[in-house]
Amino acid sequence: MTRKGLVRGAVVGVLLAVVAVAAALGARRLASSDGGVPTARVVRGDVDVTAHTQGELRTTRAIMIPAPRVRGTLQIVTIADTGTPVRQGDVIVTFDPAEQQYNLEQSRSELGQAEQELARMKADVAVQAADDEVALLDARFAVRRAELDVRDNRFISAVDARKNELALEEARRRLAQLEEDVTSHAATRRAAAAVLEERRHKAALAMQQAQADIDQMIVRAPFDGLVSLRENRDAAGGILFSGMVLPEYRAGDLTYTGRALADVLDVGQMEVVARINENDSANLKPGGAARVSVYGFPGLTLDARIKSVAGTASSRGIFGAGGAVRQFDAVFELTAADDRLRPGMLAEVVAQGQPLTGVLYLPRQAVFERDARPVVYAGRPGAFAPVEITITHRTESWVVVEGVDEGTEVALVDPTKGAAAQGAPPATPGPTGGPR
Repeated sequence: MTRKGLVRGAVVGVLLAVVAVAAALGARRLASSDGGVPTARVVRGDVDVTAHTQGELRTTRAIMIPAPRVRGTLQIVTIADTGTPVRQGDVIVTFDPAEQQYNLEQSRSELGQAEQELARMKADVAVQAADDEVALLDARFAVRRAELDVRDNRFISAVDARKNELALEEARRRLAQLEEDVTSHAATRRAAAAVLEERRHKAALAMQQAQADIDQMIVRAPFDGLVSLRENRDAAGGILFSGMVLPEYRAGDLTYTGRALADVLDVGQMEVVARINENDSANLKPGGAARVSVYGFPGLTLDARIKSVAGTASSRGIFGAGGAVRQFDAVFELTAADDRLRPGMLAEVVAQGQPLTGVLYLPRQAVFERDARPVVYAGRPGAFAPVEITITHRTESWVVVEGVDEGTEVALVDPTKGAAAQGAPPATPGPTGGPR
C-alpha cells in the first residue's frame, strides 16, 4: 500500500469515529427524554393578560317611536325605511289626520255655540237685573207711601186708618217677597252662567286636544340617528306562531294607539356586547383597554374600553369534552365614533387585563387534575412525581401558579397514561396571553 492510501485510510477512520461518537451522544439524549415525554420549565416573569372574544355591535341610546296616543284607528301615510339616517326634527312617520280634523271642527262648533249661549244669557241677565231693580224701586216706593198714609191715621176714620195699616203690611210683604225673588234670580243666573261656562271650557279643551292630536300625526326624530322599523304584529290578524316572518310597517298600514312602530338608534355611541370565558372574567376589569375589529370593514380597528363584566355567569354555556365552560356577559364601549358602523354588525374584541409581573407561570397543558386538585408532574425524565399547586390566574395559554419552584422541569403530558399519551405533541401557545 502506498503512502497516499495510508493517509486516505486514516482520514476515513477518523470520520467513522466521529460519526460513532455523535450517534452515541444522540442515543443518550433520546434516552434522557424518557421515550419522548415533552417537558417545560417553570418560569418567573411578566405575563400579559389578554382575552379574545366575538360580539355584536349595539347602540347605547335608542328611543322607541310609538303610534300617537289618540282615539280610533290610525293609518300610516308615510314612513321612513329601515336604515334611513335622520337628523333631530326630521319626519319619521305621518298619519292620516282626517278623523282628528273632524273632531277639531266639531269641538270648534261646540265652542262657538257655547260662547253664543253664554253671550245671550249675559244679555238676558242684564235685562232681568234691570227689571228686578225697577221692581224693587216700585216696591220700596209703595212701602214709603203706605208709611206716610199710616201717619195720617189720626185725622181719618178708624176704618180708613185700618185700611192704611193693611196697605202698609201688604207693601212690606211684597217688598220682602220681591227681594227674595231678586236673590233667587241672581243665584239662578249664576248657576246658569256656570253651566254655560263649563260647556265653553269643555269645548275649548276638546278643541285643544283635537289640535294636539293633529300635531301628533307627524312624528319626528328626537335626535340624530338611524331608523329601524319594527315588525307589524297586526298584519297577521292577531295569529302568531313560532318561526313566523312578519313584515315591517309600511305606508298604508293600519295601527292602533301606543303600538311600537320603529326605533331611532344613536350610532354615534356604540358598544360591543360579548361573552367571555370564566377563565378570563377575573382578569378583566372595567376601564381596561380593548381593541375592536369589525368584520364588515377589514382593516378597521377601533379603540375601546371595558365598560362592564357581569358578576354572574350567563345561563348559556359552551359544552365540550371538558364539560360546561361558563361564560360571562361583557360590554366594551367604543371610545370613538365611526359613521360606517351599524348595530348588529359582528366584531372581534381583544381585551387587555392588568399585566402580572414577577410571577411563576406554566403552559396550560402542564396542569392536570388529581383527586380534584390541580397538580404538575415535576422532576426529571423517568422520575416524574405529582406536585400539588395553587393556580392564581389563567390566560388563554398560560397559568400562573404557586407551590412549585422556578426552573422546575414539568411534563406537558400525563406520564402515568402510557406511551400513547407520552407521544402526544405539546399544545402550541395561543397568539395572546404569553409572557412579555
